[in-house]
Formats: sequence, structure tokens, C-alpha cells
Amino acid sequence: SSWQPCCLSVLCDGCILAAKKRGMMSCCPFCRAPMPKEVEAIVATIEKRVDAGDPWGMYARAAEYDRAKDSARAIEMYERSAELGEKRAHYILGCIYSDGTDGVEVDQDKAIRHFEAAAMEGHAQSRFYAGQLAEEEDLLDIALQHWLIAASLGLKEALDEVKKMFMRNLATKAEYEKALRGYHDAAKEMSSRDRDEAAKRNEATEKN
Repeated sequence: SSWQPCCLSVLCDGCILAAKKRGMMSCCPFCRAPMPKEVEAIVATIEKRVDAGDPWGMYARAAEYDRAKDSARAIEMYERSAELGEKRAHYILGCIYSDGTDGVEVDQDKAIRHFEAAAMEGHAQSRFYAGQLAEEEDLLDIALQHWLIAASLGLKEALDEVKKMFMRNLATKAEYEKALRGYHDAAKEMSSRDRDEAAKRNEATEKN
């Protein structure tokens, strides 16, 4: 997925492919504005959103700081975005505090707090990582619950963890079957011809 520099809307890979097929990439498929090409114009759009107190604009600005290797300003902006409820900012902060980065020490308490905040907003990957951190603390029942929910959101890694727990007799057959049904239902709901084609293209690109 990627965000549009004009309105900061997020497009999945399937939507991007569909827009390309329809010759719609000269303007934004969402707001229909011409796509800004100059870096200055993109930054100006983001800054306007930041000044307006928009959490997604703050997240986008933080990502720009990240790319510029300005960790301190990136984290500060991610924190501002997270305080306003942006789940992707919570997710990034969870990763930062879980792994540590330049100038930031590992802090698993902060990591789990951010992962759980994002998970409560439906962020599947955060739910998965919250399960991993719970497993590391030997909180297996909590880990299982996180992975059951993440699997129902269509995350294959979470389904695999539920299966491992079932094989170790740490999850019941009913729980594994529930995770399996939830995963397939989510995958079916999210599937489309363009998304499947985009996924195959991405996979081919990664192999090359």
C-alpha cells in the first residue's frame, strides 16, 4: 500500500493496480487532484495537515523524518500522532520500543502499550506482535487470544501460531478451527482480482 501525496489517502496495492489499468494515475483516484511531483509540494501538503492537527499528517511527517534518519524528530512526531489515535503511529512506536533504535533503548512495557493500542483499533500486525510479547512473558493464554483475533483479521502468521499452539496442546481443536474459519473468511472478504494480481506481481519482483 502507499499514501497519496495530495490528500494523504491510503491505497492498497490492488487499488493502485486498478487505477493504473484505468489510466487514473495522472490524478488522485480519491480527490481527483493532480498528483504533486515536486518534493516541496508534497512536504507542503503534509505540513498543512500537521498544522491542522491531523494525526495522519503527523504520521506522514514522522515517516519523512524517519527516511532522513532523524530519529528524535520522527519519534516525537509519531508520539503526537499516536496521542491523537493514529493506529499506524502506535504500531511503529511499538516496533521502535520493542527492537530499540538510535538513541532509544528497548522498553517492552512501552512496546506492548503501543501494540495493544493499535490492536484495539483493528491493526492486525500489532495484535500479532502483542501476542509474541505475551508469549515471551509466558502469558500463553493472552498470546493465544491475540493470535485468534489477528487470524480472524486475515493474518496468516497469526493462524500459523494458533496451529503451533494446537500442536503443542496449548489450544483446543475448537479454537484452531475457529481461527481457521476466521482467517479464510477474512481472506475471502479482502480478496479481489486486482489485489491477487498485485500480490503475484510483488512476489515475482521480490524473487527477482
